[in-house]
Amino acid sequence: MNRFIRNSGFYLILFLVVVGIVRYVSDGSEATDNPRYDQLKAALAAGNVSSVTVQFDNYAYLVTGEYKNKPADAKSNAFSSYIPATDAAINEIETASDNGGTQVTIKPMEGDSIWLSFITSMIPLVIMFILFFFLFNQAQGGGGKVMNFGKSRARLYNEEKKKITFEDVAGADEEKQELVEVVDFLKDPRKFNAVGARIPKGVLLVGPPGTGKTLLARAVAGEAGVPFFSISGSDFVEMFVGVGASRVRDLFENAKKNAPCIIFIDEIDAVGRQRGAGLGGGHDEREQTLNQLLVEMDGFGANEGIIIVAATNRPDILDPALLRPGRFDRQITVDRPDVKGREAVLKVHSRNKPLTSNVRLDTIAKRTTGFTGADLENLMNEAALLAARRNRRDISMTEVDEAIDRIIVGTEKRSRVISDREKRIVAYHEAGHTIVGYFLEHADMVHKVTIVPRGRAGGYVIMLPKEDRMLVTKQELLDKVTGLLGGRVAEELFIGEIGTGAYSDFQQATSIVRSMIVEYGMSEKLGPMQFGTAQGQVFLGRDIGHEQNYSDKIAYEIDQEMHRFITESYERCRELLQKHSREMHLIAQTLLEVETLDLEQIKELIETGSLSDTNGDGNTSGSGETPEGGEPTVDTIGGSLSLEKDNTPSTPGLGKDGDIPNSPTNGPGEDRGPNGTGGSTPTS
Repeated sequence: MNRFIRNSGFYLILFLVVVGIVRYVSDGSEATDNPRYDQLKAALAAGNVSSVTVQFDNYAYLVTGEYKNKPADAKSNAFSSYIPATDAAINEIETASDNGGTQVTIKPMEGDSIWLSFITSMIPLVIMFILFFFLFNQAQGGGGKVMNFGKSRARLYNEEKKKITFEDVAGADEEKQELVEVVDFLKDPRKFNAVGARIPKGVLLVGPPGTGKTLLARAVAGEAGVPFFSISGSDFVEMFVGVGASRVRDLFENAKKNAPCIIFIDEIDAVGRQRGAGLGGGHDEREQTLNQLLVEMDGFGANEGIIIVAATNRPDILDPALLRPGRFDRQITVDRPDVKGREAVLKVHSRNKPLTSNVRLDTIAKRTTGFTGADLENLMNEAALLAARRNRRDISMTEVDEAIDRIIVGTEKRSRVISDREKRIVAYHEAGHTIVGYFLEHADMVHKVTIVPRGRAGGYVIMLPKEDRMLVTKQELLDKVTGLLGGRVAEELFIGEIGTGAYSDFQQATSIVRSMIVEYGMSEKLGPMQFGTAQGQVFLGRDIGHEQNYSDKIAYEIDQEMHRFITESYERCRELLQKHSREMHLIAQTLLEVETLDLEQIKELIETGSLSDTNGDGNTSGSGETPEGGEPTVDTIGGSLSLEKDNTPSTPGLGKDGDIPNSPTNGPGEDRGPNGTGGSTPTS
């Protein structure tokens, strides 16, 4: 019906335009002469006019007629002219006509039809009305027309579309079980009611981006068998005051009519931000929306049979009133999957992809530490794209290895022209990281090293911890710092000059050392104390809101301790590389020849002094298994890569997701993994 109205309006406008054009053309189709008053009298006096008709036209007389002989300057035989509406003018026309023998007919002017005049005057108004109707009809969002400001934009789940179930969710078994219980309560609440249990009013899914929070909610929609409303947190807030609160009321009104049901709010931090931290004060539209949401979730009027499922990756900025039991009874942390979880996720994303026999998902899972579910899906898709580009009908381990490198660092740049001198610097820089990682007990092991340019990097190494670890000790952190300094020390010792390739090595090392001193109390001089707090206002952000709660003298001592830590690690690294100078030259020279080495080849080189098998083009199979645990580091040289970091530890003494606490971001020359772990994505 709506389409019919729009189409009818279009044709109506088209018809009116055509009628106007035809009328304009027809009115001007016969050209008439318009002589001046004196010319008209002269023609009448000369008898060159066959007949004359005079009609009163509102404010003047209209004289029309035809020439007997068309004058040379006349447009046609017919003419029309206006004369003053006075008796003297009429007398002059009659006198001239009598002298020329022309018959004059004077008659009253015929008035236009009143209906025709009304219709003619209404045409512009009708056109304007139709245009405004189209504008209002087109200005509509997902939830209604432009005038329906207060209507909810929540979309009801369509069961006819592709159905996602819990079988499609892998690597999050515990999180899935929590939601399965909610679905079971909706399907059969009797066993829960028998023991006096009540259904949770709200479930908050918390975790880093790409871990599958929205996917879990979609699986709940596919399994629940009850109405499922989905909406984004940003859909509530508009530029008009009161719209957000009205939409919240409308959403819950619709939910009550369809109870029992589930409401899913994605990115709830857009509307659930802590109150009192915004610039709008008590009149902030977002705050009014949040107040209405709090009332609807657990206010004076209970909403029985409505379960709220929300997702966010920033739980630290949510309002405490929103997180209390009775509103969100259950908070489920959806974290990055471990090695078994990654293997399960890879199985899901490789269902419809033909893999060769040498593709081992368990090996890929061990090599992708820190990857989220979204990263793994992207990995398998990139591998499939590479296989199609090479006209293959299946996906081999070569495509998977290439896809991992593309995600971590970027596309290969073999066409980039690099001088032999720069290649030598890159080779010794990466060899320095490799030797320190191999011989130092707690340093990260180099999994792969290459001097082939990728993205904006001239070369890179991928480093993984040697073993699983949940806590990080002081010695482990110092060994990590020593490993980061290996590239600069190698340049100094074996090249004889230093370059800018160690930029982000220093950035990481400095950040780790500062965290050791000011956050983890690992300085003997300053003692087990924490310096500085990050309790600033939410809208200011972490860095601007950081508060210095110590004196300038303590700040000076912090700087001195940081300098001591870095200097001692630098000297320790220098001694280690001098001790293993033979292995250094061996790794560097081999890199200059074959360009890429994996973990098994590095071991073979150090233990035997030579390589038994490499591909002709210098590429290695990369299928060697690597240890699982912690967080991989990607060191790049000769490039500029950056990635956003998250320095909020989840538990005291343990970094977020079991990684090194406050593990720093990498800057130009070095980067970390997807979403801060396990690889890097070049940014412009």
